[in-house]
Amino acid sequence: MSLTYTAGSLVAARGREWVVLPESAADMLVLRPLGGSEDDIAAVFPAFEEVRPAEFAAPSPDDLGDQRAAGLLRTALRVGFRSGAGPFRSLASIAVEPRAYQLVPLLMALRQRTVRLLISDDVGIGKTVEAGLIAKELLAQGEATRLAVLCSPALAEQWQGELREKFGIDAELVLASTVSRLERNLELGQSLFDKHPFTIISTDFIKSTRHREDFVRHCPDLVIVDEAHTCVAADDAAQGGASSATNQLRYELLRKVSADADRHLLLLTATPHSGKESAFRNLLGLVRPELAHLDLESAAGRARLAEHFVARKRADVRTYLTQEDGLADDSLAERTAFPSDRWTKDEPYKLTPAYRALLDDAIAYARDRVETAGEQGKREARIAWWSVIALLRSMVSSPAAASQTLKTRSESAAARTAHEADVLGAPVAADSADNDRLEGMDVAPGAAESEDAGARLLELAQRAQQLIGPAEDAKLKALTRHLKGLIAEGYHPIVFCRYIPTAEYLAEQLDGKLGKKTKIAAVTGTLSPQQRLERIEQLAVEAAENGDDPAARRVLIATDCLSEGVNLQHHFDAIVHYDLAWNPTRHDQREGRVDRYGQKRDQVRVITMYGEDNGIDGKVLEVLFKKHRQIKKDLGISVSVPDETASGVTDAVVEWLLLHGRQGSQESLFDLDGNQEAFDRIDREWSSAAEREKTSRSKYAQRAIHPEEVAREVAAVRAALGGAEEVREFALEALRDLDALVRTGTSSGRDGSGDFTAQVGGTPAGLRDALAATLGNRLVEEDRAIPFRSTPAIGRGEAALVRTDPAIGAVASYVLDSALDAKALGPRPARRCGVVTTDAVTTRTTLLLVRYRFHLTLPSRTGERQLVAEDARLLAYEGLPQRARWLDDDAAAALLAARATANTHEQTARNQITRDLNALPDLAAHLTEYGTRLAAELDASHRRVRKANEEIVRGLKVVPQEPADVLGVYVYLPQQPVSLASGAEA
Repeated sequence: MSLTYTAGSLVAARGREWVVLPESAADMLVLRPLGGSEDDIAAVFPAFEEVRPAEFAAPSPDDLGDQRAAGLLRTALRVGFRSGAGPFRSLASIAVEPRAYQLVPLLMALRQRTVRLLISDDVGIGKTVEAGLIAKELLAQGEATRLAVLCSPALAEQWQGELREKFGIDAELVLASTVSRLERNLELGQSLFDKHPFTIISTDFIKSTRHREDFVRHCPDLVIVDEAHTCVAADDAAQGGASSATNQLRYELLRKVSADADRHLLLLTATPHSGKESAFRNLLGLVRPELAHLDLESAAGRARLAEHFVARKRADVRTYLTQEDGLADDSLAERTAFPSDRWTKDEPYKLTPAYRALLDDAIAYARDRVETAGEQGKREARIAWWSVIALLRSMVSSPAAASQTLKTRSESAAARTAHEADVLGAPVAADSADNDRLEGMDVAPGAAESEDAGARLLELAQRAQQLIGPAEDAKLKALTRHLKGLIAEGYHPIVFCRYIPTAEYLAEQLDGKLGKKTKIAAVTGTLSPQQRLERIEQLAVEAAENGDDPAARRVLIATDCLSEGVNLQHHFDAIVHYDLAWNPTRHDQREGRVDRYGQKRDQVRVITMYGEDNGIDGKVLEVLFKKHRQIKKDLGISVSVPDETASGVTDAVVEWLLLHGRQGSQESLFDLDGNQEAFDRIDREWSSAAEREKTSRSKYAQRAIHPEEVAREVAAVRAALGGAEEVREFALEALRDLDALVRTGTSSGRDGSGDFTAQVGGTPAGLRDALAATLGNRLVEEDRAIPFRSTPAIGRGEAALVRTDPAIGAVASYVLDSALDAKALGPRPARRCGVVTTDAVTTRTTLLLVRYRFHLTLPSRTGERQLVAEDARLLAYEGLPQRARWLDDDAAAALLAARATANTHEQTARNQITRDLNALPDLAAHLTEYGTRLAAELDASHRRVRKANEEIVRGLKVVPQEPADVLGVYVYLPQQPVSLASGAEA
């Protein structure tokens, strides 16, 4: 007759101990190795294999460790936990340590039966991580079973990497380039959205009717929408154009998706309210239909919105959980390493005489072309207008872009009507703030209006070709000077260009001009999104091959295909705007690639180059950029420039240029008929948008979760899983004990940061193999110094001093395994027993490291889930075990800091530890009582986090599994002889 084992109990099988999981049945046990991960789960059939009850073996008095043994073993154990017992099921299993402020959206989500959130934190705060935390938690709790992320195709690979590397979610890419392959593997009648539970879907791909309807029918129960502002349109039709039509298609799709009241929906955008009010209301309506009609002027309306809307600036979270947030002290205070400031400078350049002559002739041609077309009809006039803008923009970009444009047919030339000419010409020539059609927008636009460019254009093209190189291209020469200055100061810059020919031209011209140890690469729209990321990684690897050489630098030349969404802060820390965009929002997007959370530089450098005498740049800078910067300075945030505003200004600049030529006075721009009135209107509209944004940030500030609530949960998480300082001390001590060469100097310039490096060539082979798997074989085999960083923002070949980092996990696993195996060869930093004589105690004190297992019943929308979770606790008592005086948790934890102040005789140590080990049965009742109390605390924690959702907490149970495992026993003896009265207990 086979025995029946309860979930959480220990069994012995196949030569090792296992934990029984809830999925077990009478004839089949589902087991996880004791201390193992979910990847090690196995099924055992008692009818065919021997399975017997097991108890965790007590420590041996013959295997004593030193004063650090308890702390090392405790941290190694906690780092290995992947199924914590607290209310956040996922935090123990993700490869990122979230900031405290990033838990706020998660807490908001767990208080809703169906999660509906609009996450509108500022650029660079970490909305992807916040969404990933919610997704991982809902999946871990069984509240969701499938996930779809809707994003632009350029960001799909980045989302895939973030979900896989940080959250362990392996999602399939559903793009125009992958759908054929995916559909070939489907069964008859099967949807790819059913076959693949986790998908990342291109918003462009999903626009097609067939795929859109298929997605709606088989939509997952959890959907994340990135850049959600591009999926709604204002109610008025004044916007018009292809972009608005695209937004409307996406809006209709999301309306159908959100119509299912049981579907979880997360909308992400940094700009929810800087557009038109109706677009903002439509966005809220996707979250909950009733939110679209709330009276947001009333306190009740704002309180209702606050349950679903979070929007914070960097200043709100740069320092968090402090007394200023209403907490009693700063013990949990957290400072997030955003760059403190952007160092910005506008750098002018002047054209060479030959370039000035070419530009003057191009302006003269443009003037003639517009005048002639104006006499031919409205269609011809609009075609000519966009051709002229294309010509002038490429002319001031580079000789290469000018030559290409002059020889290429204009896109708008194929238009049949004036409106169609605007639809075709505007995206290529303008820089829309909300233009998510970045793909293909960096090609050199055409200026010719027929397949064969006229003789006048070809002559201009030939002259442009002759200006290539620093001798006649003063802009290129100035860029070289600026880059050398940045490189000399230790920066790794990105140079942003408008057109592909310009980027390729710069990469070719700069090669070899910036020093032998500077690596240069170009990334443009000619590469697929995946190839772009690979090119950037390749550049980082090539630059890293110079090791720690301080002269090694990397320079990236890029078009705006990288200006939105792609995270580049780990590799670059400066921006050069080589081509001035015609909308300041595009500059914000470029700069946001490096000025974001995870940037190691405290100050990001930004250089904006502009032509002082080309007749265009100076006026765009004066009218658009200075206003934009003033608003940002006043509000502390960037307000998107309405497209109508930007195009109105640039149209006026081009009109002025055609009338007055390059040498016209600045004042004439405003004196042009109607311009002053138009500029006044533009100024009023922009200021109004800024005021609305300022009001919304104040009015809709996140108030649903008080910082005190966050602090309580952060404290609980740290108590269960450990904090950053504990992980750092563990890694430092363990690596030293394992014979790694550790250096803690500040050569990296991070004074007081806590960073260190380790060469692991002398460590045991098992540890080297594990580290090679996470950091790379070459780094370990060549015994290079591995940087261990105190920030989670790390580069290739580095380790973060957080418990979820794979390298830290490898060290912890080795320390734990070697501690549990007294016969293991080589150094063993942690031991299960220890006796220390110290002045930290005045009476004999014993510290126990105890592992508790809990059987959790967690109700969810999809039914109850049965889980087994673990927790490690320190318990301490004074005196003999039979008359133990138990200390509180803080006093027990304080013993980890006790250091030996006198030697302990070997036989004395063995006698002392044997006394406690033999008396462990006498402590069983207290250990059981503590486990019951801990289970009650965990039960209360689960209910507290979900306090607004009575349906979810109904049926919640947390049951401790007996007996608890005593992993370690450590005796602390007072240094001074005790009195006769207390000596009996000593």
